[in-house]
Amino acid sequence: MSEITAPRARRRRADADRSRQAILAAAIDVLDENGEAGLEVIAAAAKVTRQTIYAHFPNRAALVDAVLAELTAEVIASLDRLDPDLPAPDALHAFLETGWRSFERHPLLLSPGTIGSGAEDLHAPVLDHLRGIIKRGKADGSFPTKLATDWLLIALMALGHAAGEAVAAGAMTRKAAWAGYRSSVDRLVGI
Repeated sequence: MSEITAPRARRRRADADRSRQAILAAAIDVLDENGEAGLEVIAAAAKVTRQTIYAHFPNRAALVDAVLAELTAEVIASLDRLDPDLPAPDALHAFLETGWRSFERHPLLLSPGTIGSGAEDLHAPVLDHLRGIIKRGKADGSFPTKLATDWLLIALMALGHAAGEAVAAGAMTRKAAWAGYRSSVDRLVGI
């Protein structure tokens, strides 16, 4: 590449990166308000054309997957900042609060229609954090449950989604759902 075209290519790449980030940010905002919003609404919010969205994402499902990956990365970063020396019960509660705050900040995580086929991949790093907490609590006796760790992971994730979906459907207040979720988790692990 010549010296003249190299800066132009870098500038185009930087413009494309900014455009992609603007689309993702707009998609998060729009989908938080309406999980079923279409690409036209997202394009308008991002101040780009639908064609620009298609230049970065082949379809709406790919854009939603990218949004969910972005939000999962945020959650993982928050989990990584938790104090690794907390006693297991405190670590579990901090984990739950981090996840719940994510639901509150991003209601689109509670929209059943937004969770695509890659949900297992997105949950994997979150579950790795939770697995470590549960194993530590079972090993030190602070979680006296006899339930298998894998079952606890499945049950705790399902409870979190059920609580969030109850709030999203208007069946429970956030406060009531949070209290029920946390109490149910404590009972499952035996604290």
